[in-house]
Amino acid sequence: MTANIEYTGHLRCKCTHVQSGTVIETDAPTDNLGKGERFSPTDTVCVALATCMITTMGIRAQDMAVELSGTKLEVTKHMLANPRRIGKIEIYLYLPGNIAEHNQKVLQQIGDNCPVVKSLHPDIELVVVYHWG
Repeated sequence: MTANIEYTGHLRCKCTHVQSGTVIETDAPTDNLGKGERFSPTDTVCVALATCMITTMGIRAQDMAVELSGTKLEVTKHMLANPRRIGKIEIYLYLPGNIAEHNQKVLQQIGDNCPVVKSLHPDIELVVVYHWG
């Protein structure tokens, strides 16, 4: 089992990671009857994508003796209606500039093909921009 989830009421969930005991909470967004005081479930999908990209890039970077610490990512989610769903995810990565161009290409290929990317519905538009340096 990966997680235990408890619906705590008022459109909020408490999610406990079984292996570590780490807890995150979700909340419905304000445009869908929620308080917007936590990440929404669709926010977590977008965050999962961004963190999967940089994590898989980081795994490969270790093998290449390349340091990605300090990389920053910005994530923007765009919702659609009828049915209500994620329509577009924008991710901007701000990476170190001291990485050789051939290594940048390898790392971008890894990020563009991470497990979460491969798990998303193809109708979701992905905009991914890599800024090196």
